[in-house]
Amino acid sequence: MILVDADACPVKREIQEIALRRNVPAIFVAATYLRLPEHPLFRMFVAGDAFDAADDAIAKVARPGTVTITADILLAERVVKLGAAALDPRGREYTSATIGDTVATRDLMAELRPGMMGQQGGQSSGPPPFGPADRAAFRNGLDRILSRIAKAGA
Repeated sequence: MILVDADACPVKREIQEIALRRNVPAIFVAATYLRLPEHPLFRMFVAGDAFDAADDAIAKVARPGTVTITADILLAERVVKLGAAALDPRGREYTSATIGDTVATRDLMAELRPGMMGQQGGQSSGPPPFGPADRAAFRNGLDRILSRIAKAGA
């Protein structure tokens, strides 16, 4: 099963294509309703707009054999600790071996950001633009994880 942190997910279409090709259910979780193609493999879950509602909903069902698509490092940490796979929209997999360093880097950057912004006139560069190479890396990453999950279940 694919669980999608869908509010700002730039790869919804790629997820749908891969879910259809592999016959894997995909649940899109968001604060408000998102329109999805009519298909029995796709489900929409409206978690509401409470703080971390979508994250909490995903963490309740994440388990070994599921993959969560999210750019939220703290959600990725939660699902990895539950034994699930986690992938960001740029195709980078979060694992139990890497998630601790990823969270530490996130925390360090959050601490440094106010000082850096003061030096740069309040500007932060942010991530690079999302492009075709990112979409391809995501497709490859999701296929790799789903193959691994299918192999483990066989």
